[in-house]
Amino acid sequence: MATKKRSYGDACGIARALDAVGERWALMVVRELLLGPKRFTDLRTGLPHVSPDVLAQRLKDLELSGVLVKRKLPPPAASQVYELTPKGFALEPVLIALGRWGGSEAAPPTEEMGMSVDAHLLSLRTLFDPEAAGDLKLTVAMELDGQSFFATVAGAALVAERGEAPTPDVTITGPRASLIELVRGMRSLDEVLEAGDLTLEGDRQGFERFIDLFPLPAPAAEPALAG
Repeated sequence: MATKKRSYGDACGIARALDAVGERWALMVVRELLLGPKRFTDLRTGLPHVSPDVLAQRLKDLELSGVLVKRKLPPPAASQVYELTPKGFALEPVLIALGRWGGSEAAPPTEEMGMSVDAHLLSLRTLFDPEAAGDLKLTVAMELDGQSFFATVAGAALVAERGEAPTPDVTITGPRASLIELVRGMRSLDEVLEAGDLTLEGDRQGFERFIDLFPLPAPAAEPALAG
């Protein structure tokens, strides 16, 4: 017998949103699909701490809520994938805001508490500082852990996507952990290049500007006490 989905029983828009995506792992699934469709096994890779049964239930819930759909890829792939609907993509600003709120106290990833490749790329969208970008125009191709991504900065705006950039200004190759260390200021570009952790081809000066565009958000200010 199917279990009735829990509801807050509240007409407020916040409660209705939480009825749709408030269950544990639901928004994490949305995060993993923001850069494009994924197979069930790909979602398990990005979310290694969720059980297969719970993941399957969340996918079913999100499909019923109209947040995602599943479809079969054409041959020769013929795999079933999950992808966000327009309603699902509309959650991106919510996730970006949550990322900034939580990012002010974020610790570097560890073996026990890591981040998926997609989450690392989305963190660039979350932390991007348009004022620091100024008039920079740059496309960075990133081959991270064998996967292709690219980021384009233009008009003080950032686009970061999965896939190959047709005409990158600079190409970075290596483990995503080394790129995150650069972005967080934990290591210098000279250090990672000399150690062979990353390789760089193209506009080094532009890339040096690029890695400074993602400062961690400041913690929320404490309210002033009256008196």
